[in-house]
Amino acid sequence: MSEESARLAKDLIEFRKAEGISVKELAMRTRLSRATIMLHESGDGPLPLPFAARRFEEVLGRAPGSIPTGPHEPTDRIPRRDPGEARG
Repeated sequence: MSEESARLAKDLIEFRKAEGISVKELAMRTRLSRATIMLHESGDGPLPLPFAARRFEEVLGRAPGSIPTGPHEPTDRIPRRDPGEARG
């Protein structure tokens, strides 16, 4: 568990307790899944991806960029076809 992950976990749990809300409600407020909330509240997971960190910052009232993020890994998506490309 990294120090940053532990700090985020503590802050999320304290926020939920202060607001009197459930994991489900925090998920709705952040537009993240309950699994994501639970992962980051455990403190055992990786640092959040940039989009999740920004949503946590919004709900926690923190400055943009104040929550460290993990590396963004590209997905194995099939590249889009160029609209001007001839179809075969």
